[in-house]
Amino acid sequence: MPWLTGYVALVTGGGSGIGRAVIKRFLEEGATGVGVLVRNKDHVEDLNREFGDQVVVHAGDVRSYSDNQIAVDKTLARFGKLDTLVGNAGLWDYKASLERMTPEQVSDSFDELFGVNVKGYVLAAKAAAAALRQSQGSMIFTLSNSAFHAGGGGPLYVASKHAGLGLIKQLAFDFAPDVRVNGVAPGATMTPLRGLASLGKNERRLQDIDGFEDALAAATPLKFVAQPHEHTGHFVLLASKENSRATTATVIHSDGGWDIRPLR
Repeated sequence: MPWLTGYVALVTGGGSGIGRAVIKRFLEEGATGVGVLVRNKDHVEDLNREFGDQVVVHAGDVRSYSDNQIAVDKTLARFGKLDTLVGNAGLWDYKASLERMTPEQVSDSFDELFGVNVKGYVLAAKAAAAALRQSQGSMIFTLSNSAFHAGGGGPLYVASKHAGLGLIKQLAFDFAPDVRVNGVAPGATMTPLRGLASLGKNERRLQDIDGFEDALAAATPLKFVAQPHEHTGHFVLLASKENSRATTATVIHSDGGWDIRPLR
């Protein structure tokens, strides 16, 4: 039986990668509809073409409270409620070295990276809070194995993901008992995750790096690099009131066994 029958979700960063895979999986699991906040206006038509009236899409900036609020309002207007917020929009720094950046690049990159990876989650939570308290719903945030380990990015990226971990724990504390707050921490995944405009890497995509998949697969205990859809079951579990009612302040690792990597 589907786990999310009648649910309504809002996904930020839902135009591609893990976010888009979550939308597809939630609808397959019986969700009534999904609101989507995307950065790229081209994704609006694309999502509408694929999912039709099962989605309502807003093109905006996750760093803007008004855009987050519009996405929530559109979701409520179309579907009448909100059960789950999935904060998913993110940027990577392509392991940018602190020492190799100019002071201006450090400042600009910090603002850009933390603006999307941390502030974007804070603003989404703020915008969705009232609706989620009313539905006794949940928040789920996409983290990374870099929320627990060094080496998966440069210092700015790793710090932003550690900040996300702290955010999940504090929001779970603040919103209990009305709203459960959890996360999913994928490892290396073949997605079009983009870099920082402040470093001139906003058109570069993770999946286009030569040798990326083979190198990461070799370093992972399970010996493969995940596709976006292979993480979506964890989001379904955490969204489901029936199947994870007692779970909050928890992050599910979906990284191919990164914790045991030194033992391998």
